[in-house]
Amino acid sequence: MVAESLFFSAVLFAVGVIGVLTRRNAIIIFMCVELMLNAVNLSFIAFSRLYGFAGQVFVIFVMTVAAAEAAVGLAIIIAIFRHRQTVNMTAINLLKG
Repeated sequence: MVAESLFFSAVLFAVGVIGVLTRRNAIIIFMCVELMLNAVNLSFIAFSRLYGFAGQVFVIFVMTVAAAEAAVGLAIIIAIFRHRQTVNMTAINLLKG
């Protein structure tokens, strides 16, 4: 059971990394980062079946960070969309001088 969960977690994490590296839409990149966080949560739960409840405590912390990241990330994406009228990452060059 643990091996299957870790394999599925690795596949989810790889899909998230590929999505972050290949996509240009900020919302899709944001969803891929969330997918990677969920893959880490799945691996924590799989390891908690072997080593006790410590992994489940880490899952609570990761979910808290993910919720805060979702709120702040979506607020930034909405602010950029209102300013630039796009969420395409190639068109967003806010850090250029």
